[in-house]
Amino acid sequence: MKRYRAILAPATLALFAGSFMVPAALKAADSPEITSLLAEAKAKAVALKSDAADMDMFTRSTSNWQTYGIQLSAIREHVNNSGKLLTKLKSAEASGSPWQQTAIKRIEPLLKEMADNTTTTIKYLNNNPGKVHLPEFRDYVKANYELATELDALIGDFVNFGSAEEKYKNLGSKLEVSR
Repeated sequence: MKRYRAILAPATLALFAGSFMVPAALKAADSPEITSLLAEAKAKAVALKSDAADMDMFTRSTSNWQTYGIQLSAIREHVNNSGKLLTKLKSAEASGSPWQQTAIKRIEPLLKEMADNTTTTIKYLNNNPGKVHLPEFRDYVKANYELATELDALIGDFVNFGSAEEKYKNLGSKLEVSR
């Protein structure tokens, strides 16, 4: 039994250490198309969050239903544009690196929830234009703001990760050249 452990321990250690030394060429490369689309999605998420924040601010004012309607139209436009961008991301997903594929998979349900909530908020406003200062409407608006904030943070984190990974790869290639 001791002999078995003596052989197994170094083999396990070598396998474990080897997993950290996988050549960069064997790792899946990032898709430049997805990187670009994620950067575009980040910009759209920032605009969406800004509009949702403005609308949330309206709930603490005496804004009328028309003001909400205008703001909801802007939010709906951002959500629709983000949905079109998600379609492009989904089309390119198979060519992406693992982290890019994960990003797309995590963005999709959050964006769908944002779209559903925006639609519900619009329907509420259309059916109850005189009730924009009631708690129910405020809750829809707050949920939209929270979802937009979460979407912005999620996409931002993935974009930042991609940038950091690219810097790391560049540093690694510089070290290999200098050897």
